[in-house]
Amino acid sequence: MSAFLEAPVLAGRLVRLEPLAAAHAADLAAAVGDLSEKWTTRIPEPEGMAAEIERRRALAERGRIVPWAICLADTGRAVGMTTYLHLDEENHRLEIGSTWIGPAVQRTGINAETKLLQLTRAFEVLGCNAVEFRTHWHNRQSRRAIEALGAKQDGVLRNHQVWKDGTLRDTVVYSIVAAEWPAVRMGLEDRVRGSRPE
Repeated sequence: MSAFLEAPVLAGRLVRLEPLAAAHAADLAAAVGDLSEKWTTRIPEPEGMAAEIERRRALAERGRIVPWAICLADTGRAVGMTTYLHLDEENHRLEIGSTWIGPAVQRTGINAETKLLQLTRAFEVLGCNAVEFRTHWHNRQSRRAIEALGAKQDGVLRNHQVWKDGTLRDTVVYSIVAAEWPAVRMGLEDRVRGSRPE
């Protein structure tokens, strides 16, 4: 199997990224809570969590994505999901996306360390030239978080996706390229050092 398709455990001080499994469903259903910006994302409802896990696992089996559960390092409780998407081994690129973290652990360093672990693997293990991030134009919280990583905006894909309610999503595309990674890594390490474990 290509290393691009593997989902190893990625462990940090605050979080442990585990290959997404059915066993994470109950924790994730509890963690999703009342996310105020659900309408601009594709975060599963609690009652649809098991189905969403199986959907992602099926895509992983077909080599389309690499999904993880975001678990707290100290308790093992799953508090979110994250995924490698648009795997392009030939051009040494991928996207980090389909990420959500429960409201109880937002702004605690969990997201920063999750991205640190994923970006370290992408650039230092998989040898990526660039890592993309995409989000809804109207998801300002997500855009701020991506920009805080040090990612640069590449552009906007207008009328990019049709949503379940029939509305059209404009997708903002960001990236970090390999030459920027050392500075981005230092910034993320500083943010994680300044965070307290849950």
